[in-house]
Amino acid sequence: MRIIAGQFKSRQLKASPPAGTRPTSDKLRETLFNILGESVRGCSFLDGCAGVGAIGIEAISRGAQSVVFVEQSRKAVRMIRVNLQALEISEGSRILELDLRRALDVCARDGIAFDIAFVDPPYDREDIYKDALQRFSSTPILAMDGVLILECSKRAQLPDSEGGLNKVRTLHQGDSALAFYRREVE
Repeated sequence: MRIIAGQFKSRQLKASPPAGTRPTSDKLRETLFNILGESVRGCSFLDGCAGVGAIGIEAISRGAQSVVFVEQSRKAVRMIRVNLQALEISEGSRILELDLRRALDVCARDGIAFDIAFVDPPYDREDIYKDALQRFSSTPILAMDGVLILECSKRAQLPDSEGGLNKVRTLHQGDSALAFYRREVE
C-alpha cells in the first residue's frame, strides 16, 4: 500500500490490517482522489472506519487541513499511529478509537463539520451505512457544501436520498462502489 500523490507520493504504508478489515485498493483510492481533486486542499476530512488510515493519510498528503481517523480496532489504530509517525505527521490529525456512531457524536459535540467525509464500513454492515446516512443528514457534522462518500459493495442498494442528503453520483470499480451524497440545494 502506497501514497499515490502529494507531499508523501510513493511512500509505502505499513499495512497488516486486522482480520475483517478490507483496505481500499490503491486503484479505487486513486480514482476517489482524482474525483475530489483540489477540494481536498485545506479541507476538514473524515476517514471513517479507517482501517490502517490509507484514505486519511492520502488526504493529508494532498493538503487536507485536518483529518479525523475513526477506527474501533485497537490493532488498526496502532497501524494508523505507526504510519503517521513513519511519515512524521504530527499535526492536523486526530484518532478516535471508537465505533463510528460514538465518534460522530464526539465530532458533533466538538462542533466539527467535515468538508469531505469518507466512510468505509465492512460491506455486510448495512446498519452502519443506514446510521451514517441518518446522522450526516440530521446533524451539522457535514459542511453545507460538503460531500459524504460511502464505499460499499457494488451489489449494495444504498438509498437515493436520506433526510436532506441526495446521492449525486455512484462509481463502480471491481467489486466496490463509491456513493457520493450532498445536501439538497434550496
